[in-house]
Amino acid sequence: MRIFDPHVHMTSRTTDDYEAMYAAGVRALVEPAFWLGQPRTNVGSFTDYFDGLVGWERFRAAQFGIRHHCTIALNPKEANDPRCVPVLDVLPRYLAKDGVVAVGEVGYDSMTEAEEAAFARQLELALEHELPVLVHTPHRDKLAGTKRTLDVVRESGIAPELVVVDHLNELTVGLVVDTGCWMGFSIYPDTKMDERRMVAILKEYGTDRMLVNSAADWGRSDPLKTYETGRAMLEGGFTESDVDTVLWVNPVAFYGQSGKLMLDAPAGTEPTAETFAGNSVLRGARPDTGAA
Repeated sequence: MRIFDPHVHMTSRTTDDYEAMYAAGVRALVEPAFWLGQPRTNVGSFTDYFDGLVGWERFRAAQFGIRHHCTIALNPKEANDPRCVPVLDVLPRYLAKDGVVAVGEVGYDSMTEAEEAAFARQLELALEHELPVLVHTPHRDKLAGTKRTLDVVRESGIAPELVVVDHLNELTVGLVVDTGCWMGFSIYPDTKMDERRMVAILKEYGTDRMLVNSAADWGRSDPLKTYETGRAMLEGGFTESDVDTVLWVNPVAFYGQSGKLMLDAPAGTEPTAETFAGNSVLRGARPDTGAA
């Protein structure tokens, strides 16, 4: 099967993960901007991180035959920190760059006023830059959070087909299905959704506007959960065409609205002697120089 993971935080993963993902069929992905894992102390922390997403991480993925794209935003968790909020003025510089295919992750974490203000402002930026939006729904009080998310999206005036409401589950998918927004599901080993529950949702609601991702963040997670979901779909009676729709056609259709997808195969599927800013993913002696 061919796989486009529409939400996976590769900054938190190793090159072994890239190798395993390629072997499983992953040929393209989107990495949304997310939190550092500890409090940021200044806006410069964001700019270095964003530079890495549009530069080094794209290079690293290409060394393993995978096309890397990203989304850029002030994420909900960090929107509550006054030291982080000024990055909103920096975002336009990055939203214009190649490979940046959406604004995200935006939305709610703890349902605060600060999060809502950042959410609304970034929906405005999406409209200004004619980009799709990746929306994070809160892990706590998810039902109320999803309802408020849809209200804010509607109030913004953005076209629903430009919005994916992510981290949905059985309790919240019904709220989104008739809105015209896309529906995103993160498949995890222990929390959120698993592949069997995902198959049950697909049987009930169909494959239209459905996106399945592995997220694969700082905690216990698995970047092969997209592949496992495809296998579970086949075992559950879905066709290979259905699997291709969910794991490739749908993410291409959603992020393709940015006009900035890069789906041609990178040169080679093994790390090469190429470098990015003087760095490579190689270790050990190089055949051209013998240098370690």
